[in-house]
Amino acid sequence: MKSDQTAASLAAGAALPEHSAAKRSGASLYQIVVAASLGSCFEAYDLFLVGTMAAVIGKQFFSGVNPALSLIFTLLGFAAGFLVRPLGAIVFGGIGDRLGRKRVFVVTVALMGLATVLIGLLPTYATIGVLAPVMFIGLRLVQGFALGGENGGAMVYVAEHVPANRRAFYTSWLQIAPIAGLILSQLVVQGTRSTFGEAAFLEWAWRVPFVLSLVLLALSLWMRTRMGESPEFERLRNEHQVSRAPLREAFTGRRNIVAMICSLFALGPGAAVTFYSAFFYTPFFLTEVLRVEPATANLLSMFSLVMAVPIFLAFGVLSDKIERKTVICTGFILVVLCYPAIYRGLTHFANPALERAVETAPVVVVADPHECSTQFNALGTSKFHTSCDLAKSALVRAGISYTNEIASAGGGAIIRVGDKVVASYDGSGPDAPVKAKAFAASLRGALDSAGYPQKAPPHGVNRPMVFLLLVALATLAAMTYAPLAAAMTDLFPARIRFTALSVSYHIGFGWSGGFLPAAAFAIVAANGNMYAGLAYPRIFALVAAVLVILYGFASRWARQNPDA
Repeated sequence: MKSDQTAASLAAGAALPEHSAAKRSGASLYQIVVAASLGSCFEAYDLFLVGTMAAVIGKQFFSGVNPALSLIFTLLGFAAGFLVRPLGAIVFGGIGDRLGRKRVFVVTVALMGLATVLIGLLPTYATIGVLAPVMFIGLRLVQGFALGGENGGAMVYVAEHVPANRRAFYTSWLQIAPIAGLILSQLVVQGTRSTFGEAAFLEWAWRVPFVLSLVLLALSLWMRTRMGESPEFERLRNEHQVSRAPLREAFTGRRNIVAMICSLFALGPGAAVTFYSAFFYTPFFLTEVLRVEPATANLLSMFSLVMAVPIFLAFGVLSDKIERKTVICTGFILVVLCYPAIYRGLTHFANPALERAVETAPVVVVADPHECSTQFNALGTSKFHTSCDLAKSALVRAGISYTNEIASAGGGAIIRVGDKVVASYDGSGPDAPVKAKAFAASLRGALDSAGYPQKAPPHGVNRPMVFLLLVALATLAAMTYAPLAAAMTDLFPARIRFTALSVSYHIGFGWSGGFLPAAAFAIVAANGNMYAGLAYPRIFALVAAVLVILYGFASRWARQNPDA
C-alpha cells in the first residue's frame, strides 16, 4: 500500500510544468529527449545494417554452410543480441533503480558503439574459419547485453521528466529514434554502394557503415555525460523510498504481477511484431522474396520511414487524449486483418511477373515426407542430401513459392513447374556436383519458360503503390509502438520502474521482434508459401489484442472493487 501511495505522489510530481522538470535535471527538455533517444537510434542503425545486409553478411561469416542455412544463420545473428537483453535489463535495471537512472547510460551506449564498430573490422570465414561467425554472434551478444539497460532506461528517464498528460507525445520521440537510425543507415548504405560500386561493396565496403558508427558513438557519449538525474529518482532518494530489491518487488503483489503479465505477453510482443515486420522483415521480403533491386527497395523503405515520423507523433498525441491501450489494441486487430492483403499487394505492385507466374504455372514439390526436413538446425551441423531437401533449398534460394504434394515412399522428389517436371537428385553420391549443375540448369530453364523472373523487372515495379503500402505498414507500427513507452511506464510504480519495464520490454518486445525475421523465413522455407511467415506476427498480434482487452476489464474491476 505504501509503495502505491508513493507511486501516486510521484505521478503527481511528474505533472509539474515541463520546464521545471528539465531545469531540475540540469538540461533542457530538448537535450533530455535527444540524449535519451540516441541509444535507440544507435540500436536501429546497427540492426538495420545487419538485417538489410543479411545476404552480404551471410557470405562473409557463414559461407561454410549452404546458402539457405547461411541466410537463416545471419538472421539468427540478428536475433542473437535479443537473447541476452533480459540479463542486461536485470543488471542495468537494478543499478538504475537503486543508484540512479543516469549511471547506466554512458556504459550502455559505449558497449553498443564499440561492438558495432568491431563488427566492421572482423575477419571473414574465408580468413579465420569458424571463429568468424563465433565472433560475429559474440559481438551481437555484447550489444544485446548493453541494450538490456538502454531502451527501458531511456523510456523511464524521459517519462519522469515530462508532464503526465503529455507523456505519450514526448516518449513517442523515443520511438521515432529507431526510425532516425534506420534512415541514417539507409543513407550510409546507399552512399557506400554508390561511392565504391556494388562489386567493392560486396567484397569489402560493406564494412564502412559499421565503422562510421564511431561518429554516432562520440556524439552519444558527449551528450550523455552532460545529463542530470531523473527528478522522480531524486525524490525517491530524498524520501528514502528507493527499492532494495526491484526485481523481486516487480513480481510481488497483485498490481505488479498483472502489470508484468500485460507488458510481457501483450504490449511488448504485439508492438514488436508490427514494428519489426514494417521496418525489418518487409525490406527483406522485397529483396529476397520479391527480388526487387536492393537500391530500389532501400529507397522506397527510406521514404516510407520519413513519412512515418509525423504519423508516430500523431499517434503519440492521440494516445494522450484517449486511452493509450485503445489505440494500441486497435493496431493489433488491424495487423491481424490487413497483413495478408498488404503483402499480397506488395507482390502485385513490386513483381507482377512473379504474381502471374505463380497463378499460371504453380510450383509443386512432390516428395516422400520422410525425405523432407525443416532445413533448420540451431548448430548448423546437419547436411541436407535428400532429393526433397535439395529441391526445396533450390526453390527457397530462388525466392519461389511452392506447395507440397505427398509421393509414394522410395521415389525421388520432383518439382512440377506448370506442366514441366524437373527431377531432383540424391546429394550423397560421388557424382553429386555433376547432378547439382544439371538440376540447377533444368530448374532454371523450367522457371524461365514459365515466366518466373530471376529479378523483379525494374519497369514493372509500381513505385508509388509500393510506397503507399509501406506507409500503411508504418502506420500500423505507429499505432502500436508510438504510445508503447508511455503505456508501459504507466504500468509500474517509480521505485521499480526501470527494472520492471526493462525486463518485461526485452523479453516481450525484444524476443518476439528479434526472432521475427529468422522465424518467418524458416516458416516459409518449411511451408513453401511466400506468405506463410505472416502467421508469426498475426498470431502474436491476436494474442496481444485479447490480453489487452482482458487487462482493461481486470483494471476496471479492480478500480470498482478496491477492497477485493
